[in-house]
Amino acid sequence: MLRALRIRPGPPARALLGHPWAFLGEIIVTGEQPEAGACVELMDPKGRSLGSGLWNPKSQIAWRRYSRRSVSLDGPLLEELITAALKRRGDRQVGRLVWSEADNLPGLVVDRYHDLLSVQALTFGMDARLDRIIEILQRLVNPREIVVRNDASSRKLEGLEQHIRTASGKALEPSWMEVGGVQYLVDLVAGQKTGMYLDQIDQHVKVATFAKGRRVLDTFCNQGGFALACAKAGAKSVLGIDSSEEAIVAARTAAERNGLSATFEVANVFDWFTEHREATFDLIILDPPPFARNKDAVEGALRGYKELNLRAMRLLAPGGILATYSCSHRVSEEMYLDLIEAAASDARREGLVLERTSQPADHPVMLNFPESRYLKGYILEIRA
Repeated sequence: MLRALRIRPGPPARALLGHPWAFLGEIIVTGEQPEAGACVELMDPKGRSLGSGLWNPKSQIAWRRYSRRSVSLDGPLLEELITAALKRRGDRQVGRLVWSEADNLPGLVVDRYHDLLSVQALTFGMDARLDRIIEILQRLVNPREIVVRNDASSRKLEGLEQHIRTASGKALEPSWMEVGGVQYLVDLVAGQKTGMYLDQIDQHVKVATFAKGRRVLDTFCNQGGFALACAKAGAKSVLGIDSSEEAIVAARTAAERNGLSATFEVANVFDWFTEHREATFDLIILDPPPFARNKDAVEGALRGYKELNLRAMRLLAPGGILATYSCSHRVSEEMYLDLIEAAASDARREGLVLERTSQPADHPVMLNFPESRYLKGYILEIRA
């Protein structure tokens, strides 16, 4: 039987509305404090169950739900949840297999890179169960190696140390692998995120359908995902811009490996736009990192996003395509569309929405959990 705690009376906590988190100050703890990582049932002020979650008094997010039932995660449920997450993804060879709360596994992220897995345990409860998680993944997926990428800064908020290791204890060198039809040198040990950014793979392919015969600018290009896909699709010219020299080196290496014609430059994108006001392109991709990492940054983020879209629209030839994205979960789809419309007005350009885009199916959105709804975008035709 699980230890039960109760939500405090007063202003309604988000957990009462279906959100999978409860904050430390929202919970009444009487008697001895549950151990960090323990399975705890949470009750509403009237004693009705809100479900079972992982407890960590070291974090402001003290309770994270994994089930609507009163059940321990230390029985068969952990494997059942991992199995369900894998089934949900089908036979996808590169992508996210497990995504935290969206798969009822709060703090657990598992990415697949063909026969390799990258695992992150971002919460105390998942970190405490990591050995069993690895055993389950080895049995169900049978990967060549599992890399534990526990270097995320969010682990500090859980009272956890940061480290990177392989499940076998052996060194793992970067390896070439196909992602979205293009060969990349992927480093699961030292690469960004869990090796590379996986949530825009489908968009790389989609945007490339507009690229044939066009002059393409890929801003914040990272390892060249959009740029290389466009070059492969027959773009007339391709230029990728990123402030990271390491990312640009990786993009150039991938272009050479794939025999693709694309140019990559190290530059601050805002500065580059200022210095190249007379340039003209037929397809521009804006895929910046999150500008609004907290609520206080939202206003500045909106200004930054608008300025980027304004500058891009001014550089597009009539009939050009703008693929524009935001991965800031605090900036809603409606807010993003509003700033794009404002940018089009200031640029005195007419825009036609060809497609609204969202995050791929392997990054599912969970109802009542806005933190899981982060990636949004628009593919636009910009007219004269």
